Amino acid sequence: MIVQLLLNSLIAANIIMLIALSFSVIYSVNRFFHFTHAVIFTSGAYFALLFNQWIGWSLLCAVPAAVICSSILGSSIELVIYKPLRRKKSSSLILLLSSLGIYIVLQNIISILFGDDTKSIRTWPVVEGMSVFGARITPVQIIIIVASIILLVVTYSFMNFFKMGKTMRAVANDPELANISGININKVILTSFVIGSALGGLAGVLVSLDIDMAPTMGMNALMLGIVAMIIGGIGSIRGIILGSLLIALAQNIGVWYVSSQWQDAIVFAILLIFLLIKPEGFFGKKLKKATI
Repeated sequence: MIVQLLLNSLIAANIIMLIALSFSVIYSVNRFFHFTHAVIFTSGAYFALLFNQWIGWSLLCAVPAAVICSSILGSSIELVIYKPLRRKKSSSLILLLSSLGIYIVLQNIISILFGDDTKSIRTWPVVEGMSVFGARITPVQIIIIVASIILLVVTYSFMNFFKMGKTMRAVANDPELANISGININKVILTSFVIGSALGGLAGVLVSLDIDMAPTMGMNALMLGIVAMIIGGIGSIRGIILGSLLIALAQNIGVWYVSSQWQDAIVFAILLIFLLIKPEGFFGKKLKKATI
């Protein structure tokens, strides 16, 4: 029982980690809550459904195409909506409200096109899964764990060892100084949307391969990712890993010993505790106030 609980927590943690990572890439540079990311996550699953079952492509072709389309959708929102708003000196609150509006519109478009019922791109028979120390894990869940770890390593390497990644970190740390230094802020922001949306779309595809899809699947997944990012420490990949593990373990313990209806309550109770006791998260840094 304990082994199965730990294995379920590991699977859930990798999904949360990928969502948190994809959101963090965008948030770190833009510093507003891009709630439309929830529908970018959902779009990955539905683009895969479109290419696989409507057009007839194999999953090997449909999944990369879905990720590319999600990335294009996210970057298009930046170019068409957010960039003009920033040019007008709109506040973070205006950007947040805009993101909520876009989320609602796009979610309803998905509902109109695909219906509100649960859809699936799984065409293979349901299997019991492989035994690992008495616990069960399916091939899809193994793929989720491996893909999440690979993407985490790739993203970490990009942010720390590549020029554009270092530039994104510079903008995240001090956008005004970065602008004075001659960095093209708009290019950096667009890059963050391209990368973050691609990661978010892939997360949606992986989840749909495991537990199917619905138009409303994105917001709950995004909220878990945001909580993991906050309690781990904004801008810290180590924090995202630890935050995701903590949330996943708490959720699975709650399901095992209490009830599944308490999952969300447990997660947000943990968030409230961190906001009261350690608001900067596990590896976040306290903000210092400048005195003039």
